[in-house]
Amino acid sequence: MTDIQAIKQRFGIIGNDPNLNRAIEVAVQVAATDLTVFINGESGTGKDVFPQIIHQNSSRKHGPYFAINCGAIPEGTIDSELFGHEKGSFTGAYDTRKGYFEVADGGTLFLDEVGELPLATQARLLRVLENGEFIKVGSSKIQKTNVRVVAATNLDIPTAIEKGRFREDLYYRLNTVPIHIPALRERKDDIKLLFRKFASDFAEKYHIPALQLTQEALTMLEHYRWDGNIRQLKNVTEQISIIETSRLITPEVLKNYLPVQTVLPAIFQDESKADSISEREILYKVLFDMRKDITELRKTVDELTAGQVQTVQPIKGTTVLNHVSHDNVVEYDNAQDVEVEYLQEKSPADSLSLQDKENEVICKALRKHNGKRKDAAKELGISERTLYRKIKEYDIKM
Repeated sequence: MTDIQAIKQRFGIIGNDPNLNRAIEVAVQVAATDLTVFINGESGTGKDVFPQIIHQNSSRKHGPYFAINCGAIPEGTIDSELFGHEKGSFTGAYDTRKGYFEVADGGTLFLDEVGELPLATQARLLRVLENGEFIKVGSSKIQKTNVRVVAATNLDIPTAIEKGRFREDLYYRLNTVPIHIPALRERKDDIKLLFRKFASDFAEKYHIPALQLTQEALTMLEHYRWDGNIRQLKNVTEQISIIETSRLITPEVLKNYLPVQTVLPAIFQDESKADSISEREILYKVLFDMRKDITELRKTVDELTAGQVQTVQPIKGTTVLNHVSHDNVVEYDNAQDVEVEYLQEKSPADSLSLQDKENEVICKALRKHNGKRKDAAKELGISERTLYRKIKEYDIKM
């Protein structure tokens, strides 16, 4: 346990949750080997710290260490970034370039968001993991490298495999030693410790007294879902530290900084989990937002369709929507059917532009996060690459 506390202090890890301690133990134990490690956990849980623990406790600690965000690199250049390229191999390749697998020889590579890699790149990565060989883009020469790979993702990889978006053989090759980082809502006893640490840090940074929580406010923090995990808690603490004049935080104050969390119907929730990088996600979010409550929906639809849709309500306790028209009831089986029927019922004069809505939501998310695509993508629930493509599609200026 002493060793774990030393690791926590060195790498700034806060918390005493048994699952967190177990993750640290595994990281330290596997560090002495050259086994590939696969780190899984939600965004904002601190997955990026564990590759550093592994590297610094390994025989490679004096070698190079690189952390690569695979989701932030455009698909057309990812192979060049990882494996390098030869001069003239593609437009803009004015010089020969070394990739990360070449410059990190003898060290460690942390591949974050590895689930975002294109299938062709996954095949190249599998070859490196199996025999240490790679070929630069535009070359036929096989090169060798001795790199330890640590990968991480917040995606449901088994589901991605089922959908043909991730190679099953690569998953098992990466998953030699799995490490799961628990979500913040799974370690409620650590929330108080984290809040106290963040409040102290911001008090020192901004030269103000540290925040204090009432017992009721602490209970509210512990029962909040924290979709953004530790990163979200830190941001909330900083906002309160700067804005509030009173240093004693009550539930009435705290609720102003916690976004309202709506539990999506299973039909939308399952779609999000099964297809987390779908380009239709933004559309579904917009449609669901238009259905915040039955009264508002009925009023809106009546205005748009001039009375064609008479009522919309769940039946038999299901989460599907019903369309009542001319005394006929239709049950929809999935979200796409709802979307199609909803669009078909609108008159041309009152037609809503879903592209404009999508554009509006993206712009709002970008403004909220000061143009930071990674944070905006997480807010929207899509990958950074999908957001990048949408920005180009709609010619959004940041």
